[in-house]
Amino acid sequence: MHAPLSSTSGLRIPGVTPDNDPSPAPFGAFAPNAAQAAVIRLAHRSRLKRGAFRPMLSRLVNLLRAGPVDVNYQGASFRFYHQASATERGALFNPDYNLEELDFLRANTPIGGVFVDVGANVGTYAMVLARYVGKNGKVIAVEPHPITHARLAFNNAASRYTQTRLVAAAVSDSDGELMIETDGGNLGASHIVTGTAGAGAIKVPALRLQRILDEAGVTRIDAFKIDIEGFEDRTLVPFFKEAPQTQWPRAVVIEHLSRDEWRQDCIADMVSRGYREAGRTRSNTFLLRS
Repeated sequence: MHAPLSSTSGLRIPGVTPDNDPSPAPFGAFAPNAAQAAVIRLAHRSRLKRGAFRPMLSRLVNLLRAGPVDVNYQGASFRFYHQASATERGALFNPDYNLEELDFLRANTPIGGVFVDVGANVGTYAMVLARYVGKNGKVIAVEPHPITHARLAFNNAASRYTQTRLVAAAVSDSDGELMIETDGGNLGASHIVTGTAGAGAIKVPALRLQRILDEAGVTRIDAFKIDIEGFEDRTLVPFFKEAPQTQWPRAVVIEHLSRDEWRQDCIADMVSRGYREAGRTRSNTFLLRS
């Protein structure tokens, strides 16, 4: 259950059929052609890298050659399936995508330190922090969706990181199974089903954060990021009740866009336990342990 997936064999990727799934091709096989590279450079150097322009740029890059694009982002190697993932579009067209969050995490993680990423998606945090902490550090990247996890595993292999542990599971307040589904055409918006599951929902393993850390041999956490689409409270509140304080992370980045779906305010819970708010972006709150 914890082994990283090595390929996307048998999984359906938007725009890619099982017969022509390019994921086994080595990294670099889908390097941007000249026209695609020109569009990406234009985006990087202009206001076009902003969110409103990204779907348009994605369509243009896809017209120039359909399929994924192999690029370097923040020092790590990525195969971006930008056509159906807002996260992958963002990182492809904006070299500073989530840079404020990444800088905060790096500033509070020593070389050789420990970073935990819950809701890792394709690794735009986990792979960047793995490069930063180095071979003597450790990164735990947790991602439940099988397609997204396969992309995460490919990016990890392409970056040749050995300091990472990839966990194919959702994180919850108990071990078992959960249903997840994706809204619209954005694979990165996959979320845990709390009501009636739709026709496209899939069943995935669910593990407590404490169990994931214990099985990975993690006794301390320098920095922690969580983005699980409104399920953050059901992961964090039980964790802080169960885990020894020595295991509490020093720095936390938590997505707050879906806080209206929280049953408990997990940010307030952390503040009551000695954390303080250290910053905020449109999407995320930064916390530091006093």
